[in-house]
Amino acid sequence: MESNGSLEEVEESPQPSKHVRQASGSSLDNVTLPIPVVSRAQVGPSADNASTEPAADRLDREQDDAKSSGGKPAQTEDVPLLLGERVEGIAKDVTYLCPFTGPVRGTLCITNYKLYFKGVEREPPFILDVPLGSIYRVEKVGGSTSRGENSYGLEIFCKDMRNLRFAHKQENHSRRLVYDKLQTYAFPVSNRLPFFAFEYKNFHSEDGWAVYDPMAELKRQGLPNESWRISKINEGYQFCDTYPAVIAVPAAADDELLRQVAAFRSKNRIPILSWIHPQSHATITRCSQPLVGVSGRRSKEDEKYIQMLLDANAQSHKLVIMDARPSVNAVANKAKGGGYENEDTYQNAEVIFLDIHNIHVMRESLRKLKDICYPSIDDSHWLSNLEATHWLEHIKMVLAGAVRIADRIESQKTSVVVHCSDGWDRTSQLTALALLMLDPYYRTIKGFEVLIEKEWIEVGHKFAQRHGHGDKNHADADRSPIFQQFMDCVWQITVQFPNAFEFNEHFLITILDHLYSCLFGTFLYNCMKDRVKEQVKTKTMSLWSYVNSSREEFTNPMYAAYHHQHVLFPVASMRRIELWTGYYIRWNPRMRPQEPINQRNRDLIELRSFLQKQVEELQKEIEARDLGMQAGQVGTSSPPRVASPINA
Repeated sequence: MESNGSLEEVEESPQPSKHVRQASGSSLDNVTLPIPVVSRAQVGPSADNASTEPAADRLDREQDDAKSSGGKPAQTEDVPLLLGERVEGIAKDVTYLCPFTGPVRGTLCITNYKLYFKGVEREPPFILDVPLGSIYRVEKVGGSTSRGENSYGLEIFCKDMRNLRFAHKQENHSRRLVYDKLQTYAFPVSNRLPFFAFEYKNFHSEDGWAVYDPMAELKRQGLPNESWRISKINEGYQFCDTYPAVIAVPAAADDELLRQVAAFRSKNRIPILSWIHPQSHATITRCSQPLVGVSGRRSKEDEKYIQMLLDANAQSHKLVIMDARPSVNAVANKAKGGGYENEDTYQNAEVIFLDIHNIHVMRESLRKLKDICYPSIDDSHWLSNLEATHWLEHIKMVLAGAVRIADRIESQKTSVVVHCSDGWDRTSQLTALALLMLDPYYRTIKGFEVLIEKEWIEVGHKFAQRHGHGDKNHADADRSPIFQQFMDCVWQITVQFPNAFEFNEHFLITILDHLYSCLFGTFLYNCMKDRVKEQVKTKTMSLWSYVNSSREEFTNPMYAAYHHQHVLFPVASMRRIELWTGYYIRWNPRMRPQEPINQRNRDLIELRSFLQKQVEELQKEIEARDLGMQAGQVGTSSPPRVASPINA
């Protein structure tokens, strides 16, 4: 995949096929939801053929299938297939070298969507089920001269924090088959094949593509109004190929001014509205860096536009520009024509640098974190090893930046402009987190889906490039866990405010799993222009279709909406930031929960529903009694129910 030529480069460089994974504290076990499966498709070249069974029998047993390296029971002898999935190759007498339970002999199957391994020595059998989209590298281990047990095989590196090792017998000649099939179907872009999302066919009761309507979301925020207008200057993606078709801009700015401002902003990404405060009308706008360069270029049009952002907020005479980068990196970008706003030329504007490092630093930090989390954990040096990754420090800096933005908006009623270099990485992290803190709507399941669509997908975060969807070039310098880091920050906030979010941890993990799986079209490609060109909304399914058809699985039973309509200010301190073990260390059996989290959540949701109905009945009874008293019918009304105190 070619580099995007981002100005970021100037800075210092340093799933499962059934959709669902276990929630908080998940170990190797994964929860499987019933999904339509089809009878065995035609099998491509294989080392052996497997038996078939009636599709109806398999569908019944599919509901109890399990997956992942935890070896949860599987009750089907055949490979469970999704609609549109087909078997491409099967190799028998393969050994999975499990780092936790030791070698497991079984059958390895490669489909056009997943790697599926089933043990043959244990009852119930050991199952491993890995979406090919989560694989970023496949290497051969050993050669024809290799001697010793399990010294000849394959090592598979995954984006979900684990590596898989398989041993093959040389005389079976199965390694070449598996290697070739993995290279073909794990990297469809490199082989000019379609993503599996375009082949996956299923029906869900909800249409996930209808979740986000940009006009409806702007209307929810009270737009257009006297200060802001809705522009369709980018309707054909010709104004800015990485921006959405519909944007909100100051009402005083005509389209000609927008074009002049775009010429002075990296990648034509002008400041556009993300959110407006319902009372103060203070706003969060996002953009890319100005093209100042080493000569200190100015743009009267850009300065005028920034003044319009200030004028749109009558509550403040000052505007804050939050630059996500360390100041030294912002200065370094001048060498490539970028830079930052000069307070002398942007009147009434204050520039603040948030010291969040670039994509290269974050990629290296996650690599170090993976090294200490999988497959084994060094308990005696755990804290020092974790500190050396600097991952939690980066999480703290991103959270702290978002808190500063939310505080300026809420407490000081000051409008904020947010940007980094190109405005599609750290900018998305900061604006999305700030909106999550400021607006309780985004803490609901649908609201969070809208937030991801609005602040990540629509505004051009390069999902394909950052995560290497279908691309075998694992050494690509443009890869970076920016979205994963954002989701980690969201989890940190849910830990501090456990009753403020409608969704649970399982929801966050499911989103991350399908960020890599390529089962849905939601995260495919880099921008809306590409998605429209590839007809993603008509040819693939949305992840939100699946989620919203199974809402109970993703609902937080402790959610108390009526208590959390206020702004959340999480503590962005190292004493409150913790490692997300439910995600990063979930493959380790030592992290296995003491009880099934999903079942407990379902029980709590049922109990909450029952209690809510009782409350509603009591409220109706009280209202009826009050009406009766007002009408002078006290004598004819039924006596009030009196609740006895517990343990009285």
